[in-house]
Amino acid sequence: METKRQKQVAELIKRSFSEVLQSEGTYVYGTKPLVTVTKVMVSPDFSQAKIYLSVYNTEDKQTVILEMEDHITRLKQALSYRIRKHVRRIPEIAFYLDDTLDEMYRLNQLFDKLHEEGHMGDEDEEQSRPDTGEA
Repeated sequence: METKRQKQVAELIKRSFSEVLQSEGTYVYGTKPLVTVTKVMVSPDFSQAKIYLSVYNTEDKQTVILEMEDHITRLKQALSYRIRKHVRRIPEIAFYLDDTLDEMYRLNQLFDKLHEEGHMGDEDEEQSRPDTGEA
């Protein structure tokens, strides 16, 4: 269970790191990929921050994460410059790929395909069935 302070620090890091990516991102991974911060988890002692990132506009998402890890010192310095007046210690940061939206799109395509093939059932049939009152 996250404390209120953990949530506050996580939100601060999320917003600040988004700004870092806007200013420093093109130097790290180029102009083609679009990287967004989806979530930040902070440890109870505020020494570590897990930053979850969504990567779009490229097929090789893991390469973008690896390039960011290669430039972690530069990114951490830029982040610390933005949050230094709000926290006592700058946490160690780690990057994780968040593929939740990719999975959602994949499932939507699968459901659309099943619906087109007629395996999902017909919505009109469900509405026209008599209600027997049994649960």
